[in-house]
Amino acid sequence: MKKIGIIGGMSWQSTQTYYKAINEGVNDHLGGLHSAELLMYSVDFAPIEQLQHNHQWPQLANKLSHAAQSLERAGADCIVIATNTMHKVADVMQENISIPIIHIADAVAVKLKQKGIDTVGLLGTAFTMEQDFYRQRLQDKHGIKVLIPDAPHRTCIHEVIYKELCHGHVYPDSHLAFMRIINELHFSGAQGIILGCTEIGLLVSQSDTDIALFDTTFIHAQAAVEFALS
Repeated sequence: MKKIGIIGGMSWQSTQTYYKAINEGVNDHLGGLHSAELLMYSVDFAPIEQLQHNHQWPQLANKLSHAAQSLERAGADCIVIATNTMHKVADVMQENISIPIIHIADAVAVKLKQKGIDTVGLLGTAFTMEQDFYRQRLQDKHGIKVLIPDAPHRTCIHEVIYKELCHGHVYPDSHLAFMRIINELHFSGAQGIILGCTEIGLLVSQSDTDIALFDTTFIHAQAAVEFALS
């Protein structure tokens, strides 16, 4: 079994979901008392969040590259960045290590193609929804058209993520707001919706709607399991 290196803490609320999902995935495949071989570097999210909102991406790339190098030195065979937003610096990080980064957008694209989806809605932080690093990768590398909510809805989603979900708070009004946004994206042509922030699964799930939802946390965790057992 290969060792999975996880860079977590962004936020720890979703990192614990990664840990559980990866171990359950390995056990589903191997049975018995098997679990995953994992190494984790969990960051302090407060300075990360400040650098994000100050658009200090080179400094963030340096921080996460250091974390990835530490995991590689410790024996990790791959890196999983347990957040969608920080894949903005994944290419820079990859240049600084010799083991592969399992890119979350690529893992999601595989699932979308399996379902025959070529137009998808994207929910996430403002960085993920508005910047090119995620949408453009899906469009250019995988041929998947990406729709995003309008500006007021993007602000709503971003604030719920940072002010509520990252603290583990789940409120009914926020759930209803997200469901309205999901329905509007579907009405605009989205065949499915990417839950493109690893905390969104705390708020909405497939049981809430008939519209296909793609929870990036579980998809990414499954990709890590497949790598570890390959």
